[in-house]
Amino acid sequence: MSQNLKKLFIAATRQNDGKTMTSLGLFNAICKRFSSVAYMKPVGQQYVHVEDKKVDKDAFLFQRVYDLKDDFDYMSPIAVSKGFTQEYIDKPSKEKYQRVLNHAYDSLVENKDFLLVEGTGHAGVGSVFDLSNADVSKLFKTKVILVSLGGIGRSIDEILLNKAVFDLQGVELMGVIINKIQQEKYDKVSYYIKKSLEDKGIPVFGCIPFVQMLNNPTIETVFEKIGGKLLSSKVGYSNKVEKCVVGDMVPHDALTSLEPNSLFIVPANREGLIMAALCGNLLDSDVVFYVSGIIFTGGKEPHDRVLDLIKRTHIPLMLVQEDSFNIATKITNMLVKVGVNESEKIHKIQDLVEEYVDVDGICERL
Repeated sequence: MSQNLKKLFIAATRQNDGKTMTSLGLFNAICKRFSSVAYMKPVGQQYVHVEDKKVDKDAFLFQRVYDLKDDFDYMSPIAVSKGFTQEYIDKPSKEKYQRVLNHAYDSLVENKDFLLVEGTGHAGVGSVFDLSNADVSKLFKTKVILVSLGGIGRSIDEILLNKAVFDLQGVELMGVIINKIQQEKYDKVSYYIKKSLEDKGIPVFGCIPFVQMLNNPTIETVFEKIGGKLLSSKVGYSNKVEKCVVGDMVPHDALTSLEPNSLFIVPANREGLIMAALCGNLLDSDVVFYVSGIIFTGGKEPHDRVLDLIKRTHIPLMLVQEDSFNIATKITNMLVKVGVNESEKIHKIQDLVEEYVDVDGICERL
């Protein structure tokens, strides 16, 4: 371990406040300032299987995006699987898991200049098995930065509430980063949140505006979460979805409703609508993916000839049993996470952190 090791714990006021997004951008910025940087997600609640290991999704994302060489056993030492909480309550083993975390920590920081630790949700998540963000940051002796959604009253309340949890463990809340501030409210929100928090002794290291494209899913994300029957190949799975259009209009109106990167949600028996929707993909070479994907609703497949024609466009197709309204509602309410292959989003996140976050100020305080 380097004697000059710097380490930082990233937590959030709530789940889904953009903690992983902010961590992705921070890691890139830190790599420009330090020669050897490590990442850890100590406690993961959502995981993927990599060979015979359960690996937290965020640790997997960082490993792939930044080509990290550290072992997943150290980057993602504890994966909370189904039944973990009940087993722990029956047989508490705090010291056992502290040893696991300490071993992972010691292995990761060997010959490293910087360790970025990403927590799980708010300060208290994991308290039920003695592995809350406050517990882990105390164990690693790290300072903490909180990520919070852009707002004034609620955001400040939640920051102070989370600070109290860290204070109880003797962990220093070094400052906050405010994320996803609506563009039209950016100046007002950033001014008042800085004024209020800095009056309370909490530095604001950055205010990041909301960017819609980061909230737009790919066809792969939508199809995986909807879980219907795939009627096409996976060509076009990386297509972006910027708008959902429900096929409840006459064909003429569909031509004006559809925009680039539209996901068309339509019953398979609306052949006229479907043919109208294909016009951009078949005829207009200047427009990329007028229709990025089609979801056929109601459980009925299109006529074989219609289906054959659609497949020539390489538009991804899926069949579901539910009606169009329910599917559109599901997609609207869908939580979008950045994926390993979404390089455009990842580069945008990196740019946002460089532009809006005082990375040098953070490093100086460590």
